[in-house]
Amino acid sequence: MNNAKNKSSIIQKIDLQKIVIISVLVILFIFFSAMAPTFRKYTTIITLFGYMYYILLMAIGVTFPLITGGVDLSIGTGLVCYSIVGSYLINHQGMPIWVGILVTLLLGTAMGAFNGLVVSVLELPPFITTLCTMMIARGLGSILAGGLTGVWPVAGSQNGWVRSVFRLTLKNGTIIPIGMLWMLIIIAIMTIVLTKTRVGRYTIAIGSNKEALRLSGVRVIKWHVIAYMISGFFAGLAALAYGWTFTTITPGTGAGFELDAIGAAIIGGTSMTGGKGSIIGTFLGVLLISLLKTGLPYVGLQANWQQIITGIVLLVAVTVDMIRSKKR
Repeated sequence: MNNAKNKSSIIQKIDLQKIVIISVLVILFIFFSAMAPTFRKYTTIITLFGYMYYILLMAIGVTFPLITGGVDLSIGTGLVCYSIVGSYLINHQGMPIWVGILVTLLLGTAMGAFNGLVVSVLELPPFITTLCTMMIARGLGSILAGGLTGVWPVAGSQNGWVRSVFRLTLKNGTIIPIGMLWMLIIIAIMTIVLTKTRVGRYTIAIGSNKEALRLSGVRVIKWHVIAYMISGFFAGLAALAYGWTFTTITPGTGAGFELDAIGAAIIGGTSMTGGKGSIIGTFLGVLLISLLKTGLPYVGLQANWQQIITGIVLLVAVTVDMIRSKKR
């Protein structure tokens, strides 16, 4: 009897969704490798990681609003806006690079705080609120930068060290994806924040039962705003990763980036209805989406098919989440 109970408790602790994602990742890697031998090249891994950095940072941040039962649609265009403004201050205003970095992070955090205040104080729907700030960020980046393309310092120039933060190039030309080390450290830190700190506990509690949390004497508005500030701060980090990984940042772009991040979090097990989510799951979701984006062109499927397949994967994940929510 006791053995049966122990086995049942062990099974309950196993997150089947994560096991399924890992299995799919292995199957996809084997499939792409078999269909296109060039997929197994080292350069493919570098390309995959290059796509992962900014999506992963956005996804980690947006996991917090999603757990509260909300969403943050402003992170995609916001990423481009913050990165353009930061680079503009350096290239056209003669500011030190640390000022550009600081402003990039502060802009993201400020946008997150604004979203959180509107959602928690005015109680406007998160979808509408962040849709509006998404459009604001899209236009604001172009206006503040005067329509100029954003460019962070290139390798070999003054302050060109930023290019080696995520991709370290050795003297023989070999590229080391050092950015993955930083990502793993951030994943570990944010997992602790979500599972072991008051910020994480209250974020989950808001998504589970906000009214009960309020009646228990907790300042719900404060912790709700913090969840959105985390999303904004990570959008700022993603802006740095994007600007330091790619050559240029074009004003007015970024729409759709947020869908990859939100989709990855949902695929990784974050509930659309709130109250449930994990940083490890979000990481696995990003890995899956990045693998699809990188691998599908190797088997002859271009952008349109990539979007269709990614959409199907997301639809399945949402359906599973809704079924589980109804059972709970």
